[in-house]
Amino acid sequence: MLKYQDVAAKIQQAIYQQNLPKDTQLPNIEGLIQQYQVSRTTIIKALNRLERHGVIYQIQGSGIFVRQPKKRGYLNFLESHGFSVDLNDLPGASQVFNVDVIQPNAKVRENLHCADDEQVYYIKRLRLVEGKVYGFEQSYYRKKIVSYLNREIAENSIFSYVKDICKINIGFSDKYFKAIKLDEEIAPYLGLNPGDPALCVEEIFYTTSGEPFDFSQIIYHYDNAKFYVQSHSK
Repeated sequence: MLKYQDVAAKIQQAIYQQNLPKDTQLPNIEGLIQQYQVSRTTIIKALNRLERHGVIYQIQGSGIFVRQPKKRGYLNFLESHGFSVDLNDLPGASQVFNVDVIQPNAKVRENLHCADDEQVYYIKRLRLVEGKVYGFEQSYYRKKIVSYLNREIAENSIFSYVKDICKINIGFSDKYFKAIKLDEEIAPYLGLNPGDPALCVEEIFYTTSGEPFDFSQIIYHYDNAKFYVQSHSK
């Protein structure tokens, strides 16, 4: 984790631990520099990160303020913090069906830029929130980058494992959205009927050097899944 990311996480944790209400003013930049003993550049980058993630807002000449917390149980529609991280206000779980090493098909190879002889981890799991099915996920991880995965890891946050244990610097992701009708294979996982509507989200995660390492598809339950979007003026 880079220094500014660590500082951003500490500021966010302090806001949540103190349960600071909307519009609470935080210390100014100089105060934060003294508090966290880092450079001005690091604090500015940390604040910009928090602003992008909807934790704070900044008013030039006035200060730094706590933004309206997201509603409980809503998943950020555009950001990619990881499912477990973004829904940490609710008890969640994963029901893992398999963790296999496979030769990827053409679609996976295309999205991950795999070589023909390259292997990937294939993980299939249900994402549950408060005991309800939130979505059905199929993920593919390049074994040459994420060298080891097992069922225990998949039952928790793979996103955190990749960052904290594998020390992979996650840079950015591309998301693709489409409305679908469930087929006979997927519908039973969600407890729905074939032909029912669903939101399908495909996402490709990249390292900071621009190398794709994870291609995931989540099909969300039309009744249980909830999303929000935070807009920014700059």
